[in-house]
Amino acid sequence: MKRIEITVNGTAYPCYPTGGAMLRFHQETGKEITEIDPRSFTQLCTYLWCCVVSASKREGKDFNLSLMDFADSVSLDDMTAWNQALQGGAAPAGEDVEDEKKSL
Repeated sequence: MKRIEITVNGTAYPCYPTGGAMLRFHQETGKEITEIDPRSFTQLCTYLWCCVVSASKREGKDFNLSLMDFADSVSLDDMTAWNQALQGGAAPAGEDVEDEKKSL
C-alpha cells in the first residue's frame, strides 16, 4: 500500500484512515464515515482533517491546526487528489504503511 501525504502550508503530513480518524469524525459530526455524502465539501474536509490528525498522531508528527485553520489551508484540488489516492489503495487502519510516498 502506498503512503498518502497531504501538504499543508508547506509541510507534508501523513493522511490515511485510522480508527481514530473514524472516531474523530463521529465526534465532530455525529455521523459515521459510512454516512459521508461524497458531494458534501464539509463532510469530506472534516474527514480529511480527522485522517491527518490521527495519522500524524500515530506517526508522532506534530499537527496543531484546528479544523477551520486546516480548511483555510487546503484547496478543492487537494481534497480531490486525496480522495483519488484513497480510492487507489491507501493503507487501511492497522496495516503498516510503506515508505513510498504519494504527495498531494
